[in-house]
Amino acid sequence: MNNATTFVGLDVHARSVKACAFAPETGETIGKSFGYEPGEIASWAASLPQPAKCVYESGATGFHLCRELNAMGVDCVVGAVSKMHKPAADRGRKTDRRDAQLLAVQLALGVVTEVHVPDPECEGARDLTRALADARDDAARAKQRLSKFLLRHGFVYDGKNAAGQRRSRWTRDFRAWVGRIDLGDASATAALDHYRECVREADARKAALDEKAKPLSQKPRWKPSRDALKCLKGIDAVTAVSIACEADGFSRFATASGFAAWAGSAPSEHSGGESQCRGGITKAGNKHLRRPLVEAAWHYKGASRSPKDLAKGQSVDAATRRHANAGVRRLVDRRRALDEAGKQSSVANVAVAREPACWCWAVGLMAEGA
Repeated sequence: MNNATTFVGLDVHARSVKACAFAPETGETIGKSFGYEPGEIASWAASLPQPAKCVYESGATGFHLCRELNAMGVDCVVGAVSKMHKPAADRGRKTDRRDAQLLAVQLALGVVTEVHVPDPECEGARDLTRALADARDDAARAKQRLSKFLLRHGFVYDGKNAAGQRRSRWTRDFRAWVGRIDLGDASATAALDHYRECVREADARKAALDEKAKPLSQKPRWKPSRDALKCLKGIDAVTAVSIACEADGFSRFATASGFAAWAGSAPSEHSGGESQCRGGITKAGNKHLRRPLVEAAWHYKGASRSPKDLAKGQSVDAATRRHANAGVRRLVDRRRALDEAGKQSSVANVAVAREPACWCWAVGLMAEGA
């Protein structure tokens, strides 16, 4: 049990907060409702028997309330909602008061799994890299809509280079080809112009965010981890910063498997008695970390075992680089073995993706000097 005298559960919503204070010695509970006003909550918590400790579930409300309460001298933590113990009998009786009371009791019992709360600088870096990922998704969707619109009207780009090889789309020639298309109908032409404009705007937003994200890699807080992670194939500067700020310190994780599980890339398992059944990855983790790792794993299909050359300005100590080079060789061999075994390409890639998570943890840890 925690050393606090009073345990406070907070059921936090966008415009309201339901609080419940629980005293284990007497079993007494005190409930109170607030608007989303950290100052009022802090004043009420300070009036309770001290020391007092607060908790609320992780979710869409983020870490703002936790940081505000801690700044006002109120001990507050964020509990992992995926690890909360909720009685099956209470599924049909859900209210804000009951949720707040359950949080307070679980905090008193010491069964709340606390979420790491990043500082504002780290959260800002996460927001920027996640916004860039969203912009890339938006650009891909805009291009998909345009290409399928053209396909419905019977237009398929078939440009070829001097060697007779088909050129890829979204080049200058492709865009010029799209601009010459005449659909012969005013409504269809208006739709085509709309899709073309969406592609231009999405590409412009992605390029602007990409430029804003590049200076992150030069900040002293992220540069050592960035330089170390870039030694692994499939990881560029922006991807390395994204992984580093999502982790917010690789030393937080005791083992490589723990880091991989936090990314949701650990294999699922349903075993009991004499039966053992393992399946795909759990995906029960940080999707913003898992996605770049899965994308990086594709680079090991057909890659060579040779080390990745250092880029201009990249500074990595010899031990970290040797370890990263060993990781590259291991990942290339692992992917080749899965391909030779006849595994489906996507399945093999996800299987390999768990190992980059472990190697990222290892080289990141070495970069931090831990």
